[in-house]
Amino acid sequence: MTANPISATIPLDAQGVHHGFLKLPYSRDDSAWGSVMIPITVIANGTGPTALLTGANHGDEYEGPIALQDLAVTLTPDQITGRVIILPMMNMPAFAAGKRCSPIDGANMNRSFPGQPDGNATAKICDFIATRLVPLADVVLDFHSGGSTLDFLPFAAAHVLEDKTHEAACMAAMQAFNAPYSARMLEIDNVGMFDTEVENQGKVFVTTELGGAGTSTARSVAIARKGIRNLLIHSGILQGEMTQDPTINIDMPDASCFHFAETAGMIEYLRDMGDSVTEGQSIARIWPADRTGVAPQICTAGRSGILAARHVPGLVKMGDFVGLVAVVLD
Repeated sequence: MTANPISATIPLDAQGVHHGFLKLPYSRDDSAWGSVMIPITVIANGTGPTALLTGANHGDEYEGPIALQDLAVTLTPDQITGRVIILPMMNMPAFAAGKRCSPIDGANMNRSFPGQPDGNATAKICDFIATRLVPLADVVLDFHSGGSTLDFLPFAAAHVLEDKTHEAACMAAMQAFNAPYSARMLEIDNVGMFDTEVENQGKVFVTTELGGAGTSTARSVAIARKGIRNLLIHSGILQGEMTQDPTINIDMPDASCFHFAETAGMIEYLRDMGDSVTEGQSIARIWPADRTGVAPQICTAGRSGILAARHVPGLVKMGDFVGLVAVVLD
């Protein structure tokens, strides 16, 4: 079996605080014997659960990297029992370029798991994370937001799973994170996702969508920071009381929640994020961008709920995501 060429420059099982890198040899035009260096921090104290905290699975999403960089410099071993593995920029090539996908190989990391030890750069990183880091963890938190092309209401999410005991543990962790919205999510395309790999290994998994539009806000980063603390307390790693604020529970039960453009043009939203919509109601219009005198295409809601996500740039192409209508559960 081919060995993964990635090596950790710090121990993954030592007590105390260790900052270093996952080093992937990568020969290229500007560095013949170069390496991709992926920052990692491991903080451990005594025997207890392990949390794996990851950000920048997609390189243009910033709440996770900011909150995790903060955690790496503020969390001390005496505050925890167990271990915290912090990977703020897990897709470092994409993060450095400010891109969703890796500029090295064009791969979307969140469609590349479990990876391959002898594959392209993204496949190697995925394989190392799947085989060396995830098995160490009891709970995994993977931060996402909408990146450069989407914007979301700030929610934490857990997935509908066949194993209902496992699902219940993930849902409880998601509720502990305590984002303003808490989503029960059925993925429409889960093949190759980090989420799927972690769940297939039987780990408690929580993900997020905390905003987007290619940036972060003071509010979205504060949600991330609070969520990390709550989840570490819930997992028995960090001592203290969780901060629990009201949350709105939402569901995305099937494909009728998701809406896509059937023509290209300039998009005009008729409902704002968080607004209630009813089935059949117009949520957006797509105007021609190359001529006058032509009526717009109308995008209508496939079900009743609230508008939970939308496209960000003012122009859309055919097939682009337009909106997510989530069902409010309470």
